[in-house]
Amino acid sequence: MEWVRHIQELQNIITVLFFVCCFYQLLYIIVPLFKRPKAHGPEKHHRYAVLIAARNEENVIGCLLDSIREQDYPDDLVEVFVVADNCTDATARVARERGAVVYERYNETMVGKGYALDYLLRQMEEDGAVYDGYLVFDADNLLKKDYITQINRTFSDGYEIVTSYRNSKNYGDSWISSGCSLWFLRETAGLNEPRHLLGTSCAVSGTGFLFSRKVLEENGGWPFHLLTEDVEFSAVEILKGRRIGFCGEAEYFDEQPVELRQSARQRLRWSKGYIQVMLRHGGALLRGSFRKGGFACFDMLMSIMPAIVLGCVGVLTSAAS
Repeated sequence: MEWVRHIQELQNIITVLFFVCCFYQLLYIIVPLFKRPKAHGPEKHHRYAVLIAARNEENVIGCLLDSIREQDYPDDLVEVFVVADNCTDATARVARERGAVVYERYNETMVGKGYALDYLLRQMEEDGAVYDGYLVFDADNLLKKDYITQINRTFSDGYEIVTSYRNSKNYGDSWISSGCSLWFLRETAGLNEPRHLLGTSCAVSGTGFLFSRKVLEENGGWPFHLLTEDVEFSAVEILKGRRIGFCGEAEYFDEQPVELRQSARQRLRWSKGYIQVMLRHGGALLRGSFRKGGFACFDMLMSIMPAIVLGCVGVLTSAAS
């Protein structure tokens, strides 16, 4: 039938567009073969606040706090702050017992990690808690013993934002957790490391990142409340011309979903969040791609746009045929 032929032609066009938009990322594979990271400059010991937004995480948050307490970085330069966000369990008590400063938040209207972080930072400001840098983690993370020492070196090199090496706690739990772990391995070693080596901007991925006091003051807190607030944060900072650094030596471990239903819900939320970011910042990223040094804008746009838009169109055309 004629309409089927047109749909097949559209699918072929989508395939070509997807390849054209994402082909340049294949070049990232060879970058580490030819470029080596620059040596770190003089190091300064900075004061850090660790920020954790937790909702009903009593079973895992204690292990994260223990791994922070066991860091080889000077104890007096690290303080942990937890926002127990709409919790109905003992998250706040467990965190306090492990030595964290805890704020409890109850707000069923403004829901999400972005709102929780913003609340936490504002409470800290009111209490006069001022730091050089702020480290963000999820409650189920674990840190290698030298995590803060390593990321401090990259921070000392002058980066105002630094993301780190995301590993997995549960590669072998299921094929779902293995696939999700490989996804983040690709994001870390296949995208952010080459970007850093090339001197362009990396992107923050939800957890395991650092931002400076300067970034906090510029943004007036944490005004990023889309479903993927990390992607929005990255896009906004890249649009300012800021380079997000990467520290591959700062390694932490994240827990991945083990069931298909969990993973599907997570991916659907991310997809909605990518679309939100694209609608809000896509035009600015496109315009920024044509300015001097605009590759980071182009790279960010390609990271949020083709897979979502072309993928949705592809699914619709497949259903129609």
